[in-house]
Amino acid sequence: MANIKSAKKRIDVIATKTARNKAYKSRLKTLVKKVDAAVVANDKAVATAALAEAVEALDKAAAKGILHKNTAARKVSRLTKAVNALA
Repeated sequence: MANIKSAKKRIDVIATKTARNKAYKSRLKTLVKKVDAAVVANDKAVATAALAEAVEALDKAAAKGILHKNTAARKVSRLTKAVNALA
């Protein structure tokens, strides 16, 4: 355990940020699963709506540094490709 006051504060701050990032990543996974489920169900309207929400969240996560920008771009690309493949 840290003895220095600033080190103790850093531990608390890191714990808070870790919890926030974990919650955000969990939300991202849920949004991606909604898009995937709509694609499997072959429901273009629901998939398109879910895609818009997922893309916005992924872009915001990349901007905040929760995800690497290339990871977010790759996920957006794959989801968009899957939704556009629906007839």
